[in-house]
Amino acid sequence: MVHTDARFVVDVVGNVISDVEAFDPKPYLTTVMNCLFWCYYGLPFVNPNSILVVTINGIGLFIELIYLIIFFYYAAAKGRKRVVTYFICELTLFGALVAATMLAIPEHKMVMNRRLRAVIVGVICDFFNVLMYGSPLFNLRDVIKTKSVKYMPFTLLVANFLNGCCWTSYALIGKVDYFILISNGLGAIFGALQLIVYARYYITTPKDEDFSGKTTNEVQLCTNV
Repeated sequence: MVHTDARFVVDVVGNVISDVEAFDPKPYLTTVMNCLFWCYYGLPFVNPNSILVVTINGIGLFIELIYLIIFFYYAAAKGRKRVVTYFICELTLFGALVAATMLAIPEHKMVMNRRLRAVIVGVICDFFNVLMYGSPLFNLRDVIKTKSVKYMPFTLLVANFLNGCCWTSYALIGKVDYFILISNGLGAIFGALQLIVYARYYITTPKDEDFSGKTTNEVQLCTNV
């Protein structure tokens, strides 16, 4: 499930080039893992009739990899080592979980009227999806402390909220997909709470602060499931 804003691409390039040492690649690495698992979840031998899940998250994965390549290109040796280490760990974890679910769980074994393989992968997907939706909440301490929303990227907040609403609606069409419904429903709630906080502290934000896209915290994620 992906929401993509072309502005994110421009912002991330500008931020990385201007101050790559302050730019945090972990949210992008988290989103890479999220997209990988949702692509796996949507495959026919895991959860049939979910081609839209695969295609959209495949596009999101491609975009996230571009972000990481940009970061890697401009980062110092320490930053590059950190990205490579995290990325290798992610691929190792992903490969291990794919191998475990493929080898240990028969394709047609059912539980709760669903394929057991889809249930287990769906739970994993929900974990990473909720983590990704809730990532802007990590900035709440700074927002409350400074009474400034410069730590909350407004574009991302709106994108998260709308994305959660759209995919919650998608999950309710036809046969309900509870894994898509639960994580995106929570995502819509998180998004609404973040927008409420933004509205509360926007008034107290010093007018001379520029939070229109020049801080390194402006762009953190571009894909949500």
